[in-house]
Amino acid sequence: LAGLDLPQKVLFYENEAKVFALYNSIDYLESRHALSNEESLMQISGALENLVGDAIKADVESSISKSVTASEGIVTVTSSQDFEATYENLKDIISENENLSILAELDHQANAQSIGMDLRPTRILIFGNPNLGTPLMQGAQTVGLDLPQKMLVWEDAEGAVHLSYNDPEFLKLRHGINGTDEEIQQITTALQNISNAAAGN
Repeated sequence: LAGLDLPQKVLFYENEAKVFALYNSIDYLESRHALSNEESLMQISGALENLVGDAIKADVESSISKSVTASEGIVTVTSSQDFEATYENLKDIISENENLSILAELDHQANAQSIGMDLRPTRILIFGNPNLGTPLMQGAQTVGLDLPQKMLVWEDAEGAVHLSYNDPEFLKLRHGINGTDEEIQQITTALQNISNAAAGN
């Protein structure tokens, strides 16, 4: 499930003539995905702090941390099909929807294999609809860290296939978005329909 928040990303935004850079802390990743004693988390943290600090020419400061529990804000649907069929269904459903655009695909398993490491099938599809996403960012620019929407297709140790995505209500609370209840509901319904259809449910 950590594949839903990886690879790391940095959001740059301007507000009241000030420029900000925002990224997920290792505490957030560690808590949300029940990771512990992961040396790579510290490496990621150090690298990001250096990179972002160099980019903004200032020291990196942590924002006020809100506690997050394991898998909080993640909706997971179990598929009745195998991994390839589930992923291709998802891709077809999004491609055929005139309101949605596929922006990127990432194969975490292939990336792991490229450095000689093993990982069960894990791919993420990033897609969006600016008509719904833009009002959320107008309400809180920081939500751009979690937009556009993404859906992770992954196979667990028992061979079951799942689709996971961020719950829009969680994003609303996380970023303090107000006045976008209609858009949040539309996005919630769309994600539910897309994931269930891709899963063959």
